[in-house]
Amino acid sequence: MSKVRVCSFSMSLDGYVAGPDQSLEHPLGVGGEQLHNWAFATRTFHQVHGMGGLDDGETGLDDEFIARSSQGVGAHILGRNMFGPVRGAWGDEAWNGWWGDNPPYHHPVFVLTHHPRDPLEMAGGTTFHFVTDGLESALEQARDAAGGQDVVIGGGAATVRAYLQADLVDEMHLAVAPVLLGSGERLFDGAVRLERFEFEPIRSSSAAAHFVLRRDR
Repeated sequence: MSKVRVCSFSMSLDGYVAGPDQSLEHPLGVGGEQLHNWAFATRTFHQVHGMGGLDDGETGLDDEFIARSSQGVGAHILGRNMFGPVRGAWGDEAWNGWWGDNPPYHHPVFVLTHHPRDPLEMAGGTTFHFVTDGLESALEQARDAAGGQDVVIGGGAATVRAYLQADLVDEMHLAVAPVLLGSGERLFDGAVRLERFEFEPIRSSSAAAHFVLRRDR
């Protein structure tokens, strides 16, 4: 049976998953980019994002987790803030995401929004679908599109939190980076249910401690 997963979700030691003052200039918030240094250094990240040659980037534990984040995945769900900084109505629809003409997903992506927009087909097999009738509808559509593969809740924090609160997440991987942000956006603000999850043994590299939680069915 397909699962709903949260993959390679980076968090600071003080519990923040994005820095303060998110904007076009600072999409991860001020200081937030350093949460992801563990991922940026990996060979899989370099390959997925077309950075350097095939042998560039580090292998090892962190690379293993980045590689796992795309295995068996048939669809993604994103909050609107993860798609871009545009607020309100889409206007001329000039914004097509942070990733250029060939986003790294290569499968259907469902974006939660209050404002309708036609599907956006990109190079490489990614099509963004804009869902206006809530998170459960987005999950139903994503499951259908995934064709039996897993669905990943790709963020941001409010979207992951909403799916956790609705008890719809089966598996979650958090990468805790040795960083203190002091402020920003927390994942676990509010009533988040984690009592149904079991922790795998924690595995660590010099760049991140990896926590994997699986729901006890």
